[in-house]
Amino acid sequence: MTVDSSRLAPGAGHVPPVAPGEGIETHHVAVRDPRVRPLLEDLHAEYNSRYGPNEEINRYPDERFTPERGGAFLILTEGGQTVAGGAFFRRDEETAELKRIWTHPGHRRRGLGIAVVRELEREAARQGYRRIHLTTGPRQPEAAGLYLATGYTPLYDQDADPETIGPHPFEKTIREARTG
Repeated sequence: MTVDSSRLAPGAGHVPPVAPGEGIETHHVAVRDPRVRPLLEDLHAEYNSRYGPNEEINRYPDERFTPERGGAFLILTEGGQTVAGGAFFRRDEETAELKRIWTHPGHRRRGLGIAVVRELEREAARQGYRRIHLTTGPRQPEAAGLYLATGYTPLYDQDADPETIGPHPFEKTIREARTG
């Protein structure tokens, strides 16, 4: 199955895309920050609705998403409410792995997912990573569309039945952060 990434490009949908500085604030946070709770709770419900009862949200220890361990967690807020977020952890010395990419259901199709991915890419580059890896599930075509729209290369056969593939891996080479 090929996902039509143009449906998820900035400007698609009924609400124009949001750019940083238009009421959206970016916060680098710890997983235990109370503002992360809506993200984790909604992701857990989303995974359960698509895949049945599971504990994917608890698969990785919180410490993996800290800068001290080569990770990051960020949220976007608007009017003090968490509207989007995501994280990465160290996969290896050159590779960060994206996880927990989420946009509040009431704020989708505004470009917030793209803003999260771009900010995570910038942070990964600042931390010295040169590549990003990620996986998404076969029942999350919107996520696959987001990654295709943001320049990730699928590492699976897009024409195959998504259910026969298992997790859908993607990767992207990122530029080193400029210093000075």
